Amino acid sequence: MSEETRKSEAQIALQKIKEAEEKGKSIIQDAREKEALKVIQDAYDEAKTIKESILTKARAEAEKKKKAIIQKAKKEAEKIEHETEKEAASLSKNAEKAVSKVVEKIAGKIGQFIEGGVL
Repeated sequence: MSEETRKSEAQIALQKIKEAEEKGKSIIQDAREKEALKVIQDAYDEAKTIKESILTKARAEAEKKKKAIIQKAKKEAEKIEHETEKEAASLSKNAEKAVSKVVEKIAGKIGQFIEGGVL
């Protein structure tokens, strides 16, 4: 083989090596990009799962607080209703006494009118 043929074969071999290196670099770059996309997708999925978990807990806590507030309001309303009934009974009793006194007073005045004609 001649010197020129050897150089040509060496150049061809060198060119093939460079092409193989470029192809290898391209394969590595593709793998990195795919891995990066997978990592990003996994992170997104994990964030979504965490978000749903937090929302579920927050909804449960809000429902619990809502029920506690409603229960407290019911107890307060019952207390107010009881106090109102108690006050109404007291007012009714006082009104009965007052009506009795007024009736007695009017009966006395009517008796005076009948006896003496003067109020």
